[in-house]
Amino acid sequence: QVQLVESGGGLVQAGGSLRLSCAASGHMLSTYTMGWFRQAPGKEREFVAAISWSGSSTMYTDSVKDRFTISRDNAKNTVPLQMNSLKPEDTAVYYCAAREGAYTYSDPVYYDYWGQGTQVTVSS
Repeated sequence: QVQLVESGGGLVQAGGSLRLSCAASGHMLSTYTMGWFRQAPGKEREFVAAISWSGSSTMYTDSVKDRFTISRDNAKNTVPLQMNSLKPEDTAVYYCAAREGAYTYSDPVYYDYWGQGTQVTVSS
């Protein structure tokens, strides 16, 4: 079992930055592909970014490309998400997810473990 805990959310003005972190326990993340998803009120959970187990491959949803950066530190068992140039439409609860295996997927059905989420609110 993998337990995931997100942190770093908060309230920020449009144009600002936040750095989310996903910390894992129960298993080393080095063999897991990791993803970040978000869910705004009244909307379905949507893919934000993913990174392969080695860190050599990343993917992003179009709306966050060139603004968000996903990375991983397998030694520390953490997966940060750096978010810059934030917009009000980025407001959502952000979730960290893990799946065992090498390939990155944007569909949440492929992910086996989920954190509880952290709230990000961007004011205009």
